[in-house]
Amino acid sequence: MQTSNRLVVIWSSNDRDVALQMVFLYVLNSRLRSWWEDVTMIVWGPSAELLSYDLELQMELERIKAAGVKIQACRKCTDNYGVTEKLEDLGIEVIYMGVPLTEYLKENRHVLTF
Repeated sequence: MQTSNRLVVIWSSNDRDVALQMVFLYVLNSRLRSWWEDVTMIVWGPSAELLSYDLELQMELERIKAAGVKIQACRKCTDNYGVTEKLEDLGIEVIYMGVPLTEYLKENRHVLTF
């Protein structure tokens, strides 16, 4: 199997320090320093609710998007937390993630979870 130079980061923690000190920092630097050819960040579970109201995380998300990271969120999760519209307003692609994640795995993308 051929290895991929594409990364998917699944952010599911509602711990803002994990977001700022690990997830966002690594995702941003991955693009700015060209560590990966393609980077996708998926907002999944409790992280969706945290992002919906945390202004500092929202500002950092703008920097990440500007660096070229693709941002997606799990629609089932955002619906469950009642934050779908808020995340869409932040410019996040909100979709059901089962099929896309399965495709990413079949494409041999590297997947990290936080």
